[in-house]
Amino acid sequence: MRSPARRFSPLALAFLLVIGLAPATASAGTPTDAQISAAEQSVLKLTNRRRANAGLVALRWDTRLAELAGDRAEYMARTGRFSHTQSGGTDVFDMIASAGIKWYGAGEIIAWNTAAALDYSAAFAVQGWMGSSSHKAIVMSKGYNYVGFGLAISDSGKRYWAGVYLKGPDRTGAWSRIVGTAKRNLNSTDVRVWVKWSGGDIRLQVLTSGFRYYQVQRSINGSAWSSYPITTNTTMTRIWRRNSTYDVRVRSRDRAGNWGAWKAITIKT
Repeated sequence: MRSPARRFSPLALAFLLVIGLAPATASAGTPTDAQISAAEQSVLKLTNRRRANAGLVALRWDTRLAELAGDRAEYMARTGRFSHTQSGGTDVFDMIASAGIKWYGAGEIIAWNTAAALDYSAAFAVQGWMGSSSHKAIVMSKGYNYVGFGLAISDSGKRYWAGVYLKGPDRTGAWSRIVGTAKRNLNSTDVRVWVKWSGGDIRLQVLTSGFRYYQVQRSINGSAWSSYPITTNTTMTRIWRRNSTYDVRVRSRDRAGNWGAWKAITIKT
């Protein structure tokens, strides 16, 4: 395996070039978009597994970077030009800037192999990157928090891979979950209901923005959602009507303004 590498110093950026060779296998037909997407996610999983084993934080998937990585892989598959630069000298840093992505550091790694099974192709690509100290340094870097991988297949069957790494602002929503509920009948018409939740900001390798507050809403018997005041509390107690169905949902926001997904529970009174 040949592993030439180039490094550029501005903003701690790095170009990495890897050629991964794998035994050719019989073609299983043209992979579907879903199969290619699954292979790209496999590279993410394999990468983060190695990072976890080294005590590092998982890289978060960024669809913008994945689109750039896919464009890079498709260019190589279409032209056969296995390089970090495209015609006219365009590189991934130019593409990041043109896409309007805010960033403080970035890097690219590329690979190709001939393994027909896409899961094997993904594994060979990661194995090749991890087999070189300079390339492993990017995969295992403490300086990036987001990544996107792209796969494209040439007419000759070569599998071209690109990975775009980024150090950028926190774009990952905070997490939340409903921990538990309790209720107590007060009389023939009223019930006291207690709801507890928890949450926090998802940790990134760098630039985690931190938790800010919760939003809590409730719906009665399928009606429109009604919001309670924004809060940092993790419990609430309310007096509700008996013989009704209440849906309660909670979501968290981080200090960068990113909302997480709603977490909901149904309480029958």
